[in-house]
Amino acid sequence: MSMEALRQPGTTAVDPDLGMGLELLAAQNRARLIQYVKVGAVWVGLVALLAAMLLGVHVDPSYAAEHYGFVLQGVLTTLWVSLASISFATCLGLFGALGRQSRNSIAQGVSGFYTSVFRATPLLIQLLIIFLGLPQIGRRLIALGFQQLGELLTLSATQSGILALGLNYGAYMTEVFRAGMQSVGHGQQQAAQAMGMTPVQMLRRVVLPQAIRVVIPNVGNYFISMQKDSALVSIVGIWEITFRATRFARKDSKYIEMLLMGAAFYWIMTLVSSWLQSQLERRMAHAYER
Repeated sequence: MSMEALRQPGTTAVDPDLGMGLELLAAQNRARLIQYVKVGAVWVGLVALLAAMLLGVHVDPSYAAEHYGFVLQGVLTTLWVSLASISFATCLGLFGALGRQSRNSIAQGVSGFYTSVFRATPLLIQLLIIFLGLPQIGRRLIALGFQQLGELLTLSATQSGILALGLNYGAYMTEVFRAGMQSVGHGQQQAAQAMGMTPVQMLRRVVLPQAIRVVIPNVGNYFISMQKDSALVSIVGIWEITFRATRFARKDSKYIEMLLMGAAFYWIMTLVSSWLQSQLERRMAHAYER
C-alpha cells in the first residue's frame, strides 16, 4: 500500500498508526525472508557436505544418474498406491468413528475390535497375511466348491498392498475422526435435534463440516507417512520406487547409489506433499475467518 493510500479522505495527513503497522509488517516479512535464506543456506551446506563425504568413499553418482529414469517411473505407482490407500483408509476411519460413537453394541464391538487388531499388529504382517494367507484360504474354499468366494480372496499384489495400507491406516484414522466429531459442541447437536434434523442430517450438516477442519491436517500427515510406508509393498512385487531401486542395486551391487536415489525421490515427494498440505490448511483457515 502506498503512502498516498494512507491519507485520510479530505485531508493531506497520513494515519500514523496505520503507517507504523505497515512498516512493522514489512519488517517482519523481511526478517522472515532472511531467516528462510539462512535456513536454506544451511540445507545447501549440509547437502554439499554429505555429497563430499560420499564422493570421498568412491560412491558413483554417474551410475545413479544413468538409471534414475527407471526408478522415477516408480513415483507414479507409489502415488497411485498411496492415494488409493488413503482414500480407503479415510472411508474406514469415518465409519469406524461412527461405530465407536454408536450406542449399538454390535457397531461398537466391531469397530473396537478392528482398531485394536490393526493398531496392535505390524503392517508388514498384515500385508503378508493378505497377500499370502488369503489365497491359501481361497484355494481351500475352491476345493470345497465355493469357487467365486475362493477367487475373491485371491488378490493381486497391488490390491493386497492397497488393502493392507488402507486397513492399517484406517484403524488410526478412526480415532482421528472420533476426535474431530467430539470437538463439535454438544449444544450444537442438541440445537439440530430441536430443529427436527435426523441423525444423518445432523451428521452431514452440523458435525462433519466442522469436524473436517480438525481432521484434514491429520489426514495430510497420514498421507505423507503412507507414501513412505508404501515402500513395504515392494516385498510383494509392486514396481514402486523401492522395488525399482533395489532391482538395480542387487544387479550391480550399487546399493548406496540406488538406495540414496530412492530416498531422494521419497524426500521430494514428502516436501511437495507437505507444501500442498500447508496451502490447504491456510485456505481452510481463511474460510473459517469471520
